[in-house]
Amino acid sequence: MDTKPRSNKEFDMIVFGATSFVGQILCRYLVQEYTEPNFTWVMAARSESKLNALKSELGDRAAGIPVIVADSSDEAAMVGLCQRAEVIISTVGPYALYGEKLVKACAEAGTDYCDLTGEVQWVRRMIDLYEDSARASGARIVNCCGFDSIPSDLGVKFLQDQALQKFGSYCSQVKMRVQATRGGASGGTIASGINARKEAADDPEVAAQMRDWYSICPRPLNNGAKQRMVAVEYDEDFKSWVGPFIMAAINTRVVLRSNALRDTPYAPEFAYDEAVLTGDGNDGKKKARRLGFGTALAGAVLAFPPLLWFARFFLPKPGEGPSPEEQLNGFFDIRFHGKTEKGDTIVVKVTGDRDPGYGSTAKMLSQAAISLHRDIDKRAIGGGFWTPAAIFGDGLMQRLQSYAGLAFEVLEFASGAAVESSVLYDSESAAEGPKE
Repeated sequence: MDTKPRSNKEFDMIVFGATSFVGQILCRYLVQEYTEPNFTWVMAARSESKLNALKSELGDRAAGIPVIVADSSDEAAMVGLCQRAEVIISTVGPYALYGEKLVKACAEAGTDYCDLTGEVQWVRRMIDLYEDSARASGARIVNCCGFDSIPSDLGVKFLQDQALQKFGSYCSQVKMRVQATRGGASGGTIASGINARKEAADDPEVAAQMRDWYSICPRPLNNGAKQRMVAVEYDEDFKSWVGPFIMAAINTRVVLRSNALRDTPYAPEFAYDEAVLTGDGNDGKKKARRLGFGTALAGAVLAFPPLLWFARFFLPKPGEGPSPEEQLNGFFDIRFHGKTEKGDTIVVKVTGDRDPGYGSTAKMLSQAAISLHRDIDKRAIGGGFWTPAAIFGDGLMQRLQSYAGLAFEVLEFASGAAVESSVLYDSESAAEGPKE
């Protein structure tokens, strides 16, 4: 793995929003589990008292880590952060409310940036406003570097790289299916979803963007496929019923943007969708229907203020999320099925060893930012708004497997036809989690 010499900036990386729920997990990971040689980083947030409390909680290993007090609403403070570091991680959400000034400062200063947003309407707005500045300055802006959407985006890239190697061509159809996950919800994620729904209700243009699968793709489009949201149906490839996956709305758009940013797209009509495996037989069908009903109910709650007001008494608040034990005992296991125009098929899986939204996300986001600084030469890949699969290659995959508890694995492949005997949904694995 390549490493770069230090530049003339004071620090390699700043974690902005260090005292947020995921920011604390991220800092704890960097202090307790991962040490990058000759790598300097800083904890930054708007509250000095919370920063000092976090530093104290992290113990002696954090004694030499500087802290910076900065507020996301203070444009001068955001410019100041950019002047001091090569790359900035932002965990300050909802990003549509608190994220723009830092993106603007990074784009204008040439400072690299990573976040974990899943707010597609905000990503579109930032691209429209600041991509020209980022290209001119050399700033690489990489959104969606958490569970949404690194496993989906890099999972597709891994599958396509393997397909090209085995079949001599890419897959024109790829589907991602969630085999199993364990983790808890966070108030910050819920707050972002609520704000996105509010923006869509207030602005017809935002509502239209949120219906458009290609909303964050550059124009003109280089893909003619009609994309879809999977509801309740039987998946013959996986021999399982499936239901809707809540993260498909952002993941699919990121994967499609990655395809659009390629010099040569995977296929003239590249189709991608995501869903949750619920099992075969009547029980699987019932589970898929319950999942479909629950997803529809959640959408109705977010869209209807009286229901949302009532639900707020039961939902996690910003700053709340899964306990340390829930994070440690969490996991995810997702499967990808790809098919070429000739009928060749390939199946791969991506797994993570912590709860997807927070324990695993914190490690993915950390490694993405480190890889952006250490592995991706600015002379080779210049400024602009990038997706994980469009900018990161084997370097990040290696980091994720070595330091972040992820694994990428080919399960099976066949030339010309699907493998008739394959059982791609494993009910025992889905119930118990990944095996050692």
